[in-house]
Amino acid sequence: MTETSEIRVEQAKLDELYARLDELREETTGRLGTVRISEVGGNHQHRTERDAFATLYEDQLIRLDGAEEGLCFGRLDFVDEDDPTYIGRIGLTDAQRQQILIDWRAPAAERFYQSTAANPEGVARRRHLVTAHRKVTGIEDDVLDIEALDDDQRSNLQGEGALLAALTTHRTGRMGDIVATIQAEQDAIIRRPLSGVLVVQGGPGTGKTAVALHRAAFLLYRHRERIAKSGVLLVGPSTVFLKYIEKVLPSLGETGAVLLTPGQLYPGLDTEAVDDPAVAEIKGRSVMAAVLKKHIANYQRVPEHDEELRVGSHTITLRRRDVRAARDRARRSGDAHNAARNGFVTGLLKILAEDLAREMGLDAAGERLPELLEELRSSVDVRRALNLAWFPIGPAGALRALLGRPHKLRAAAGTMLTPSEQSTLLENRRTEFTVEDVPLLDELAELLGSAPQQTQARDNSARDYAEAVVDMTETGDMVTAEMLAARWEEQGPTMTLAERALDDREWTYGHLVVDEAQELSPMQWRVLFRRVPSKSATVVGDLAQSSQADNSRTWSSILSEFVGDRFALQVLTVSYRTPQSVMDLANRYLHRHFPHLELVESVRQGGVDPRLDTFADESEVLGALATTAAEEVAAAEGGKIAVIAPQELIDPIAEVLAEFDFGRSVTGLDHQIALITPAQAKGLEFDSVIIVEPGRIAPIGSEAGVGGLYVALTRTTDRLRILASVHTELTELVAAESIRQAG
Repeated sequence: MTETSEIRVEQAKLDELYARLDELREETTGRLGTVRISEVGGNHQHRTERDAFATLYEDQLIRLDGAEEGLCFGRLDFVDEDDPTYIGRIGLTDAQRQQILIDWRAPAAERFYQSTAANPEGVARRRHLVTAHRKVTGIEDDVLDIEALDDDQRSNLQGEGALLAALTTHRTGRMGDIVATIQAEQDAIIRRPLSGVLVVQGGPGTGKTAVALHRAAFLLYRHRERIAKSGVLLVGPSTVFLKYIEKVLPSLGETGAVLLTPGQLYPGLDTEAVDDPAVAEIKGRSVMAAVLKKHIANYQRVPEHDEELRVGSHTITLRRRDVRAARDRARRSGDAHNAARNGFVTGLLKILAEDLAREMGLDAAGERLPELLEELRSSVDVRRALNLAWFPIGPAGALRALLGRPHKLRAAAGTMLTPSEQSTLLENRRTEFTVEDVPLLDELAELLGSAPQQTQARDNSARDYAEAVVDMTETGDMVTAEMLAARWEEQGPTMTLAERALDDREWTYGHLVVDEAQELSPMQWRVLFRRVPSKSATVVGDLAQSSQADNSRTWSSILSEFVGDRFALQVLTVSYRTPQSVMDLANRYLHRHFPHLELVESVRQGGVDPRLDTFADESEVLGALATTAAEEVAAAEGGKIAVIAPQELIDPIAEVLAEFDFGRSVTGLDHQIALITPAQAKGLEFDSVIIVEPGRIAPIGSEAGVGGLYVALTRTTDRLRILASVHTELTELVAAESIRQAG
């Protein structure tokens, strides 16, 4: 059978599958429309059920729509079975409930990824289907048991490598799924059990990000009952990165993941502002948790002496011993600061009420207690004294006070931070909150709990919602606002999982996925494991790409504080993205600074050698950039290009690129040229990369920036150009390689 006839066979199968997909999409759309227009009367339970069905059908539609491109990509022919098994993006059954397409995450699909010629597991042939829209455009066959194929099958094997074909395709500015080309070592990681912490160490191009995303999709599929309601928290290094990967999970039919950057982990705050490295390092230390705890404890004060308080025409005494006893009693409750304050105030007011009763000539407060309490609450002296003794405060106010008032920082830090470190924090304080402030705010929120006014606002919001529902309910006399307020507290108004999770700082997820995990500080890890108390996590990163200049860091040193040695480490060592010629340069550079790290080998041999051009000064570099960019646009033939430069050169480079189709930061992904910093380049890939002034990214004689330059060197899938005036290690590395090749 010729390749053309083989394609016709597979096209007929693909047509069958798409016809069934269209049927299911039409059925689901009809059911959703019926549910939306259905009349459910005033019964709240019926409305809840209607909304649940609507959500179910909406999710099904998203799943079916997400499978449109690349619906079926694989086929397995078995030694002892006549009919082949087809593997796809989702599972499909026909009208008689017979399986016609296996979901790639199902146990039955594992052999598509795991079978080898050495261990075929009953598979005679694995076929990859290359499709575009709804057409089969190519076939690739892997023979695992040649003896099981007949003569006709042996003579008509097809294909030139699905993986390499996918790798050499032009980049689009967005990451695509790799569901059709997952390699065996990647599949083994994707399918590991849900529980525990799994660390995936992988160099550039090894597919660790893709593995993490596909693992999230796999876990949501395999453990839907356990984690679908709480979702998966996926944390990436930047908004650029999140935009780059945002389509992967929906393309796999999954919407149960919440994607955030470290600057978005505190509800209501979305920041990309970062502190200077010295400040960030101090704020990221675990000891800051103790500093913050002491800082809040300092808002619980015993006055230096007894105080006279004026209540109307009477005077009573607030005694230090009473304040201390009430404070110690409130602390023993274990409640957060603002919640414990209620007990503190209530206890003191009762004591003061008895004193006020005696001052008024009464034997005891007795039945007049409510009246006396009201008089005390209306006293300016009493309110001021109680607030000074146990001050109600929110996380933002507490953090600004700590970092803005030397005496408060000194009182909280004590010897936990040196005077020099305290001065560093005070002298570099900013008006806006930074990424490094996020875990401090979250820690303070944990210590403080809800402020009284916040609690009241939430209660009022719940009650307003409940009363509105009662007004619309035909049987309003049978359901009270209080009853529905309680239900609202449990469920809330109809929202997506992401909306509910984003608004709720105390939301806990079923699983955590962290990319570029080597960048996180101990305080950031505290936030993440607070969000996922089960400590079920997939952690991916590359120690060599760390922005921290410390080559002694290991995954054990990073995670031991939180999980001890209870994590599994998997190492990916094969780069599928970066050409070997580029990887060789990056490896030589890496080995100088991280000699203990295992180097990555590329499956893509050859390629265009990296080119480094040196100039007398920065103005000459900028002058040459326009010509270089034009050359790369022509060479890329419609592919994506990145210009990676230090932050201080972004503005002048933008002026040079004004004549091109370019964009900065996150918007650059929608243009042919993306102008980004090394930090923004993390996790991305481009057809061509131009690095401007690498000597400024990683100055010679300093470990700072080594990880950033390594990141920049390894973003390309094809071509690498380097423009430098500042002396850089790359100059001698490129020169040495040229001499070696010439010799």
